[in-house]
Amino acid sequence: MPYATIAYPKMKSALIVFACAALLIAISTIGSAQNTRAKDSGKAVTASAATPSAALVARGKYIVEGLSRCGQCHTPRDSNGNPEASEELQGAAVWLQSAEPVEDWPLKAPRIAGIPPGSDADMIKLLTTGMWSDGKPLRPPMPQFRMTESDAEAVVAYLKSLP
Repeated sequence: MPYATIAYPKMKSALIVFACAALLIAISTIGSAQNTRAKDSGKAVTASAATPSAALVARGKYIVEGLSRCGQCHTPRDSNGNPEASEELQGAAVWLQSAEPVEDWPLKAPRIAGIPPGSDADMIKLLTTGMWSDGKPLRPPMPQFRMTESDAEAVVAYLKSLP
């Protein structure tokens, strides 16, 4: 893999799973864009930022845990490379190393559980465009997701529901 090498020998398959999950998200969000918005009086209804529905949080959980597998990078690992369940999505050292020199390679994946590292609008922009609030693209190894707005809202609702 020219993009990254694995720091933990037992985790070679994790990178493959991570890459497949990112591809699945891209494919699923294209097909689900029309199915994720409800219609009410001819206007699209989006979830309320104040009180997200249980369905919205469940959708976000499915995306975070099942499709994109955010915990692969955002959850600390023990000395054997196993995720620390009690610290899920609390931020962690990046276990991937670039195979080629990268000037701005991150050393830590930020905490995303509870209060994500940006406003709801920042996080939705990140997940829908691959750009951070400063207008810069996300740094590798973070995938530049192109989620639908409703999927991004679900992810933010789920992350904010966590301790």
